[in-house]
Amino acid sequence: MTRRWSLAAVQVLLVAAMLLPALALAQAVKDPAPLQFTDQVEADRFHALTAELRCVKCQNQSLADSNASIAQDLRHEVLALMRQDKSDAQVKDYLVDRYGEFVLYRPQMDPKTWLLWFGPALVLLAGGLVVFNVVRRHSAARVADTRRPERSTAAIDEDQEW
Repeated sequence: MTRRWSLAAVQVLLVAAMLLPALALAQAVKDPAPLQFTDQVEADRFHALTAELRCVKCQNQSLADSNASIAQDLRHEVLALMRQDKSDAQVKDYLVDRYGEFVLYRPQMDPKTWLLWFGPALVLLAGGLVVFNVVRRHSAARVADTRRPERSTAAIDEDQEW
């Protein structure tokens, strides 16, 4: 005896089969082990520091805002470094040594990052020079046109060969 499946049952099974891989990639939204601070000063310092650090997985999220699992690990690591009496600069240096300058929202100014720091100003300056030259040429051409005497239409007609 053969069993016949209804169209609705087949559709439900297909939808479930398509959603199953998405469930495997899902991440927890909440940090499974919330951080416990000893006092408000430590909490304020931690939040200020994690707001200045970038998540290495998420392109434009701070360490404080990211829900990625590596961000959770890094938050725990930052707190552990703070509890080892490391200064903010030492914590940042430790993370830069491990992950590169990408983790800093405000990278240090050195010869490798001069283009990053001064590039926008150079582009703005170059654009201003281009606009200045265009306006200067346009006004010079307008002044030259006003100094040139107008030729009468009779003189223009004589120059033309019909």
